[in-house]
Amino acid sequence: MSNDDLMRLAQVLEQRKQDGDAQTSYVARLFAKGDDAILKKVGEEATETVLAAKDVRHGADPSKLIYECADLWFHSMVMLAHFGLTPQQVIDELVRREGISGIEEKANRKAQAREVEETRA
Repeated sequence: MSNDDLMRLAQVLEQRKQDGDAQTSYVARLFAKGDDAILKKVGEEATETVLAAKDVRHGADPSKLIYECADLWFHSMVMLAHFGLTPQQVIDELVRREGISGIEEKANRKAQAREVEETRA
């Protein structure tokens, strides 16, 4: 899947959000149910992805992990669309982080959170 593929899927999701029929579209039905249903589905898919990875670690067919990861990505994209966000914004964030140590990134986020808390106090 290329960036173009992600954007095309994001457009379809946005279309389903705007005018999809909940009787005939799974995605429209998720949007109609609201964010709790969408978030629950993302959580379920994340758990299934982790379990599939553990199975692969013990010799299971890696295609199961690919399948579950695709479900997780898809439902994450539904979640992004629900909140008015796009895959491009996630890609931009990943690009922003390129070359930054994960340890450094986490430390910077903690420092920023402390600054916010200090300004509120």
